[in-house]
Amino acid sequence: MALIDDLLPKVKANLILEHGADDDLLKGFIRAAVSYAESYQHLPAGSYEETAMPPTTEQAVIMLSSHFYESRDGSTAGFFADSVQAGQQVWDTVNLLLRLDRDWKV
Repeated sequence: MALIDDLLPKVKANLILEHGADDDLLKGFIRAAVSYAESYQHLPAGSYEETAMPPTTEQAVIMLSSHFYESRDGSTAGFFADSVQAGQQVWDTVNLLLRLDRDWKV
């Protein structure tokens, strides 16, 4: 849980979000993004609670959490409304960042 609490202010800064009304929602998105990162990188669940998260993975988690928040209704509304490709670009960038720290031995 400490990891989620450490990432929350970084995600909020990325979203330029100053209120705390959505903190629980954001924590859920952060948990989902961390879980995605661990799975994508072939790491056991909870790995980043035990070991430090590399900066590239942290950036991917921040971006993905922000994307989940901005697109929480399942559409490309908000920041992504101008271009449908923008949502896909987020996923492409997140996966590229996660690939840098991926465990290729598995």
